[in-house]
Amino acid sequence: MHGTMRITVAALAMTMISSTSAMQAQQTTQTTPSPDVVATFTSSVDLVRVSAFVRDRKGRFVTGLDKYAFEVVENGKTRTITDFRHDLATLSVAILFDVSGSMEARMPAAREAATHLLSWLKADDEAAVFTFDTRLDEVRGFTSGDKVLPTRLSSVRPFGATSLHDAIARTADRVATRETLRRAVVVFTDGQDTSSRLTASEVSGMASAIDVPVYIVGIVPAIDDPGDDLSTTSLERSVLTGTLGNLAYWTGGESFVASSISQRSLVARQIVDELRQQYLIAFEANAEPGWHPLQVRMRNKDLTVRARSGYFAGKTRPVSH
Repeated sequence: MHGTMRITVAALAMTMISSTSAMQAQQTTQTTPSPDVVATFTSSVDLVRVSAFVRDRKGRFVTGLDKYAFEVVENGKTRTITDFRHDLATLSVAILFDVSGSMEARMPAAREAATHLLSWLKADDEAAVFTFDTRLDEVRGFTSGDKVLPTRLSSVRPFGATSLHDAIARTADRVATRETLRRAVVVFTDGQDTSSRLTASEVSGMASAIDVPVYIVGIVPAIDDPGDDLSTTSLERSVLTGTLGNLAYWTGGESFVASSISQRSLVARQIVDELRQQYLIAFEANAEPGWHPLQVRMRNKDLTVRARSGYFAGKTRPVSH
């Protein structure tokens, strides 16, 4: 940290949070996710569930809301909320490490950040650990109560190209099989993608369709941290807060940049705290097959909400290969 000369993670997060309302207003004109480009299909969707995260103008979590505080809009039409929960069950978190060549010097920091995240999980929460370069590798399956990373990660030597978008899509599919209601993918990466078949918008559409928020944690040096006064990268031009920021936003997740020990610790706790504050909203799926864009709004305009960007209806939904 550089004292007052440094923009903290909290400030960066607040910047992204404060822009949520504006981004929601622009959703109808933004390029929307197109997840059907490389999809195969399985099970039907009868009831759509949406995980929602609510904060006030100061960025604090808002608890104690009922379903009448929310408005769900699909293609311009308000949908009736048929089920609503806040006191949810345990967490299922997939930790995804980028082990491509560009991460060689950054793996110790990535492991440190993931260890912080594990330390905030409760005994009945579960976490799985995956790595990826051009392929996805399960290092440890979903396990409860384990707060130590697999020893195998200490000997991983980053190498090769990066299929970041593909890996996120496949990991989201794995998390979607868990029975818990609070699920997420947390990715530790420098943000580079050199070999994915999928685009960021396609991946966000897939994760949105199965209601799995994606959190991107950028493990970069200060010079690549838009929040650092030594940085040569602006907030607008950083892939971690641009392309990947959009991917995370469309899924209901969030993107962070963490270039210091204190930032990595703060981000890890913020992600776990947020997952514990989810509201679960459910409504009947549209009878018309295909992709349906969604907007979740707060009736109280002093509150902001993040939620996934849409869902698939009918007899099909996308599954990544």
